[in-house]
Amino acid sequence: MAIDETPPEDDGMADWAEALMEQNTAESAAAAKTESGGVLSGNSTPSYSGGTDAQINDINRVLDIPVLLSVELGRTKVPIKHILQLGQGSVVELDALAGEPMDVLVNGYLIAQGEVVVVNDKFGIRLTDVVTPSERLRRVSKG
Repeated sequence: MAIDETPPEDDGMADWAEALMEQNTAESAAAAKTESGGVLSGNSTPSYSGGTDAQINDINRVLDIPVLLSVELGRTKVPIKHILQLGQGSVVELDALAGEPMDVLVNGYLIAQGEVVVVNDKFGIRLTDVVTPSERLRRVSKG
């Protein structure tokens, strides 16, 4: 969808689309180096050239399945007695350092790391490192 076609009641979606367009323009040289049709080249759905129509139909069945994408700032382990003492204004120390990239998880599995961006008072994440599909499969099989 072009930015001009975005309805005004879209509640900031035009700003995100504009930020993505700026990113794609700035990274056009890097995108030329990535495999054509891949997710990193700016296409939202990868191309599966060389596959039969049946294989393409099979992959199209799963493309609309919703998954839980979460961004993890950090973790910590605390005893229950400390949890019960938490109140408004309490500070919980995390294991992550300031400025460290955040983990991007899909259904609990690490798929990328990134940095926080803000567009019109809404948070987002710019991916800085994406885990390769083979590495993802290796991590999932380890369980």
